[in-house]
Amino acid sequence: MTDNVVYPFAAIVGQEDMKKALMLNTVNPSIGGVLIRGEKGTAKSTAVRALASILPDRDVVSGCICGCDWNDPDRMCPECREKYARRVLEHGLAPMRVVELPLSATEDRVSGTMDIEHVLKTGEKRFEPGVLAQANGNLLYVDEVNLLDDHIVDLLLDSAAMGVNYVEREGVSFSHPSRFVLVGTMNPEEGELRPQLLDRFGLSVDVHGDRDTAKRMEVVRRRLAFDSDPEGYTASVAVETEAMRRRIIDARAMFSKVTVPDPVLEAVVSITTHFGVDGHRADITMLKAARANAALEGRSAVTADDIRAVATPVLSHRMRRRPFEEEAFDPEELETCLKGI
Repeated sequence: MTDNVVYPFAAIVGQEDMKKALMLNTVNPSIGGVLIRGEKGTAKSTAVRALASILPDRDVVSGCICGCDWNDPDRMCPECREKYARRVLEHGLAPMRVVELPLSATEDRVSGTMDIEHVLKTGEKRFEPGVLAQANGNLLYVDEVNLLDDHIVDLLLDSAAMGVNYVEREGVSFSHPSRFVLVGTMNPEEGELRPQLLDRFGLSVDVHGDRDTAKRMEVVRRRLAFDSDPEGYTASVAVETEAMRRRIIDARAMFSKVTVPDPVLEAVVSITTHFGVDGHRADITMLKAARANAALEGRSAVTADDIRAVATPVLSHRMRRRPFEEEAFDPEELETCLKGI
């Protein structure tokens, strides 16, 4: 058995909403990540770790500690920009990977730090990279995100929103790109996130164990087959895995061409107003996610079907909640708002 073989994404049974939310963020990371909420044993961690298996390789600057994108010189770290100007950069392909953040991580471990002793001795900056540098261009996974210190969560969400990590120690500063797909998982039984933090996640999905006997049997059957021969089982779903990877590659290429007709834009604003969502983040996120969904489906313009596909994960964690009352997203009310598109 090979210890680093991860259960394949293409073999996960059910949990379609969770898989769709993850794929939408890989097509358009600016959606803002996804929060996956559910009881233990519902394939949350399995799905996140498996996602890397369907992601395409990245064209990166060789040897860069921040994994700078070769095709985006304006967003490179200072060292890479300087080498780019001198035309001495080399590049190559690197697989996207899942970078996990431990619950015990300190702020220095997350953001990185400056080697002050080296600066004083040589006058040159030396940056000791943290998790945010490792996560650049990859997927950053935080298990039990609701148990993470609030200031660490704020740091992650700020970097995810800006795409840059700023580090300053003893008057010495450094910045580097930090663009990643942020994924948090949590069990609501162990506590909730503050509403301010909930709103910062682009999408939120609630997952539950399947009650259908046939599906539960299939989950067990596939897991036992994987555990007995991880490499063989992974190879058996290679065609499906490659098809999903190709679908993401095609969607990324098409995303910039997807348009939003005015009636769709009007419907989105009507939806967020109808459901009493504060601010404009929900409107913007819904359109970003809808465009990503259209690209995944091979459409060049957003339609009502794309709005239906993303409305629940965009709005469910942003709706106003009265004391002792669960938020309720009513699909029939959504359909009323979509009339006329």
